[in-house]
Amino acid sequence: MNARTAAHRQRATLIGFTAILMWGTLALFSTWSAPVPPFQLTAMAFTIAFLLMAGKWLATGTPARMHLRQPPAAWALGVAGLFGFHFFYFMAIRLAPPVEASLIAYLWPLLIVVFSALLPGERLRWFHGLGAVLGLGGTALLVTRGGGGLAFDPAHLSGHGAALASALIWSSYSVLSRRFGQVPTDAVGWFCAVTALLALVCHFIFEATVWPASALGWVAVAGLGLGPVGAAFFVWDHGVKHGDIQVLGALSYTAPLISTALLIVFGLAQPTATVALACLLIVGGAVLASKDFLLRRAGRKHQG
Repeated sequence: MNARTAAHRQRATLIGFTAILMWGTLALFSTWSAPVPPFQLTAMAFTIAFLLMAGKWLATGTPARMHLRQPPAAWALGVAGLFGFHFFYFMAIRLAPPVEASLIAYLWPLLIVVFSALLPGERLRWFHGLGAVLGLGGTALLVTRGGGGLAFDPAHLSGHGAALASALIWSSYSVLSRRFGQVPTDAVGWFCAVTALLALVCHFIFEATVWPASALGWVAVAGLGLGPVGAAFFVWDHGVKHGDIQVLGALSYTAPLISTALLIVFGLAQPTATVALACLLIVGGAVLASKDFLLRRAGRKHQG
């Protein structure tokens, strides 16, 4: 890998990492958007995400229909990834205790690290795997910090299966996106539009319509569409296609850490020793998994 290629890969990794930063705001915005039900919220947020990309097309004079013409496999992967993940995650929350469903769903960063070893030119190193496992351990502490232990009652098996499906779908989407590097990120705008329509259908089937109860609720919905359920998917697409996907997978465990920190700052959660330990595990795992990435960047700065 020459210096220019390495620099491009590092820049794409940093761009992808901004998606993880945005996903860290998901819990806060979702809390503020209550009592809007999840599928309705998904439909609203993904509509804003599509409008965000449509605004770019309008500003640049790009014909929107140009990005509709993508290979059927790219369409299948994009819609399955965006909608499939949310569908199975919300079903998991309905069918199993949220603590258990969330922990199983958060296997996706570890699965990204493991699956990425199957990509051409990628190799799984010990520090990638250990960093991801440490991140998973820290996330387990965060998810269970409220005292809701893990029981895994067989009665909730369908919910556990749905949570595992969501993890497999998002990790597979992230890794397989590398196979569609020729598909422009603008196409994700159309994937968001289809996801919004499918979420709307699920809303009418499973939920009653409830609008935000306050101005803050509407701001939160807009924030979701502009950030964690909007721009985040565009920069993530660029990151997983052109960046270091194993580093991104391990760094993804910083999302629940950021989420917890924001909830504490806004008085929606309490700081505890468990949170501090989780912080050490997640940050330590992220640094370990990013060892080569950080050393290369330090080397480039030193040479500069």
